Amino acid sequence: MEEDHSLDCHSIEKKAREKADVLDGYITPSLGHLGLSPVALDVPIIDLSRLNGDDPSRRAIVINDIRNACRRFGFFQIVNHGIPQEILDAVLSSAFKLFELSTEEKMKFSSTDVHKPVRYGTTLMLKDGVDRIPFWRSFFKHYSYPLNDWIQMWPTNPPDYRENMGKYVFEVRKLALELMGAITESLGLGKNYMRNKMEDGMHVIAINWYPSFPQPCQMLGLPEHSDYSCLTILLQSARGLEIFDAEDKSWKIVPEVQGALQVNVGDHLEVLSNGIYKSVIHRATLNAEKPRISIASLHSLGMDEKMKTAKELVNEDHPERYKESSFNDFLNYLSNNDIAEGKLSFINALRI
Repeated sequence: MEEDHSLDCHSIEKKAREKADVLDGYITPSLGHLGLSPVALDVPIIDLSRLNGDDPSRRAIVINDIRNACRRFGFFQIVNHGIPQEILDAVLSSAFKLFELSTEEKMKFSSTDVHKPVRYGTTLMLKDGVDRIPFWRSFFKHYSYPLNDWIQMWPTNPPDYRENMGKYVFEVRKLALELMGAITESLGLGKNYMRNKMEDGMHVIAINWYPSFPQPCQMLGLPEHSDYSCLTILLQSARGLEIFDAEDKSWKIVPEVQGALQVNVGDHLEVLSNGIYKSVIHRATLNAEKPRISIASLHSLGMDEKMKTAKELVNEDHPERYKESSFNDFLNYLSNNDIAEGKLSFINALRI
């Protein structure tokens, strides 16, 4: 069925309220509140500088804030995270220049094989089933750890890309290890519970370029999905991330906070927690005035290392709810499923 691009934003919103897909406990509207100044998400902004220091009570407050945010939303924002603003600005600048390269230059990395360690592609879906909004983005994805193993495969243009992205990758990986420790501590497992496996784990960078679009209520950048990872750290050039609030059954936009990064709970963290923390359903919107960039830093266990539910979180009242799986299992799943639904339904495939 061809999408009806004559619909105005209010018609789309009305239609969204009339139709929703119910998927194994998730209510995932195919259409949503686009371009109508959606309600801002009231989510904790967590000051990570309070995690460290001599006062254990300050750390306990932060751990509790993380616990509440992971339970309620599967998402939170962080400030004072330790990555200098000049590194954030430089990597965003290099990312914009990367997508300004000629089509010929970008196509050197073009591939539809999701197992490729470095690849470029475009997802432009004008026809996506019944009652769904089309979507449009271009992306570069590449493996990033160990850095010395992969950096030589990254683009050489723009000339500052490898240097600026390399600095960001180094910093964001340190941050991910600290965050994962805080998250496992918030589950009562201790901050070192996954340390060794995460230190040897996969780190994938996904840079998404979203074009400007004059009617942003009629097209998405990316449709609703959850991330396969343990956690995702997101850097955006401008706001455009929306998450689905399962409690309110509505989409909410993530407010822009200067210098903040966003943290998503991923599918494998949901598995580890036995469903105490849910992977967040989110989507990307377009901007009417200018393109925008998001840099997703996805952190998981090693390629073939299986994530399984922590035995400490399994008992008679809370039996094990998920099958184990690896990053490679996710890639195999994704290669056999449509991009518009593969990521979202991966977690459902893991449920027992």
